[in-house]
Amino acid sequence: MAQFEIIEQEGVRLIKATLQNETIRTEAGALYYMRGDLTMESKAPGVGGFLKSLASGEKIFRPTYTGTGELFLEPTFGGYHIYECGGETWIAENGAYWASEMGVEVSVHREKALTALKSGEGFLDFQTKLSGHGQIVLQAQGPVETVTLRDERMVVDGRYVLARSGSIHYSASRATKSLFASFTSGEGLVRNYEGTGTLLMAPIPYWRHRLFDSIAALTAARTAKSS
Repeated sequence: MAQFEIIEQEGVRLIKATLQNETIRTEAGALYYMRGDLTMESKAPGVGGFLKSLASGEKIFRPTYTGTGELFLEPTFGGYHIYECGGETWIAENGAYWASEMGVEVSVHREKALTALKSGEGFLDFQTKLSGHGQIVLQAQGPVETVTLRDERMVVDGRYVLARSGSIHYSASRATKSLFASFTSGEGLVRNYEGTGTLLMAPIPYWRHRLFDSIAALTAARTAKSS
């Protein structure tokens, strides 16, 4: 089994993948550098996959890396989340997928046109479908919170959900029944997640966490100085 880990250095984060005669897949352009006996391969998809890629805006090529060594993926001021697919199906937001083991199948998921229009994603909203067994790495703007739904509904104001269980139904709607009330409330459209399953959420970016920590440290220093 390949080993993924998150490395943090001077405020940036990156993914290190350790391979022992194994293969992993990454998003196109994710490579930072690699060392050891590793080879990269990038195969063109079939005609069906090529047409889907053109329609969805998904990357046509997702390279694979095989062998024994260490692979480092591009650093970011945001962050990453590593979790096990666990034989389930997951729907990840467009752009959230970063890497996975080869036991995870990566394909395209399309939302209904009406849902896509309501959510502000255009006429068609294509997301990434992940299924099978193995580890998945997602890009995240901040720390990830796992929320479990049990035959219930959760309303989210914004694109804070990175991925959801395939069993969760997603839709978009006005925040209130009245168009005028939605406009005056400042909320507009919201995202609805219903059913039983798991949501992976990243509501607060890392830069805000750093800002809060700096404010708290400054407040504590001023308090100590005045006492």
